[in-house]
Amino acid sequence: MLEMSPKTNLLEQKNYRYSLQDVEEPNLYRDIYEYDTVPKVPFNHRRVPMNMPEEIWITDTSFRDGQQSVDPYTPDQIVELFKLMSRLGGPYGIIRQTEFFIYSQKDREALDRCRALGLRFPEITTWIRASKKDFQLVRDLGIRETGILMSCSDYHIFKKMKLTRAQAMKKYLETVGEAFEAGVMPRCHLEDITRADFYGFVVPFVNALMSMSRDAHIPVRIRACDTMGYGVPYTEVALPRSVPGIVYGLQHYSDVTSDMLEWHGHNDFYKAVSNAATAWMYGACAVNCSLLGIGERTGNIPLEAMVFEYASLRGSLDGMDTTAITDIARYFKNEIGYDVPPMTPFVGRYFNTTRAGIHADGLLKEEEIYSIFNTRKLLNRPAGVMISNTSGLAGIAYWINEHYSLSGDEAVDKRDPLVVKLKEWVDSAYEGGRTSSLSPKELERKISQLTGGNPPKKGC
Repeated sequence: MLEMSPKTNLLEQKNYRYSLQDVEEPNLYRDIYEYDTVPKVPFNHRRVPMNMPEEIWITDTSFRDGQQSVDPYTPDQIVELFKLMSRLGGPYGIIRQTEFFIYSQKDREALDRCRALGLRFPEITTWIRASKKDFQLVRDLGIRETGILMSCSDYHIFKKMKLTRAQAMKKYLETVGEAFEAGVMPRCHLEDITRADFYGFVVPFVNALMSMSRDAHIPVRIRACDTMGYGVPYTEVALPRSVPGIVYGLQHYSDVTSDMLEWHGHNDFYKAVSNAATAWMYGACAVNCSLLGIGERTGNIPLEAMVFEYASLRGSLDGMDTTAITDIARYFKNEIGYDVPPMTPFVGRYFNTTRAGIHADGLLKEEEIYSIFNTRKLLNRPAGVMISNTSGLAGIAYWINEHYSLSGDEAVDKRDPLVVKLKEWVDSAYEGGRTSSLSPKELERKISQLTGGNPPKKGC
């Protein structure tokens, strides 16, 4: 049968509908996932069209998936992070939603306090076990949408749940029915989708979900979960690892609209950010992230990374306040005690800091030469240098100007006598066996000594 597609405005064949393949033995894709070797990337040379939605956004799982891998946040900490997240997302809600646990009194207190702030974004959603009691709790709390775990690979269905595909599908559909009875919109978390039989289980299952949704007149959101980070963004990759293929298949064969499609990835193979951007470009409106990428094992998609990815793809921040990213990182360090790895992009202590003298020389002449963008403006963090045996005169001059906020006629250059004397002292320290970088306090003391107790005044 031919149908006119409202997406492409072309006649398309719609004569094939995938049905559940209830196999006796699990399909573990051992040709790809041979446990004793590195997972392989198979190609089938089938291309799917890029399909960037008109609107894209970010959702957050910091208080759910993120909180599972660190010490639990206190209600006070959740409230402060929620406020910072709202500020970062801006007035148009680029950070659209964030999900909460609701199991404990502490969880519900944090949820109530965040809701009492009256902030429009991010919308508060929940994540629950698939039980009638939990659905009732969500409804009693007045929450519109909740996430429900629905594992879809044979690894989980056969090996963890000890079910067949038909039994798992029946269980999941009954759960969605209970959510509908409670008047709750379900967000179905298709766990381990990058090891699942896409056309033998995922598509027929999602087709059944979409049919139930139409009958109940309640929308269902689909979250495609790359639980182990196996997804790859390359074109012409075969399923189940193809991010473009998964997004295209859910849209084309299961009629999941872009606004109801969300990508959730992990960073086990360093592909979390590129996979998330690919999901956007091929048709998913939402990518699910966590602050600083904190999450299970190697972490989730870093939310701050997707803020900049959004701006790169859209050409605008659309009202997002990126200086909040620096405040979020400081809050994690100073109030929560989380040690951010120092070279982490955008939030690490050294992400825009150089030790190389030749790089510092470029910064001294023109900051843009060795800085990825205006980090002072966008993150409230100027480019910096660390002083070591490789810093050179230029590095020392740049450090003095930045540390003491010297500019214009007050700024020193690498020929300044103070810079030369400090360089001699630095060299002697390393010739004497020092191996670590010099701390700001050490440099301040030496500058005070070299200037007779009259170092440059900060902020002048």
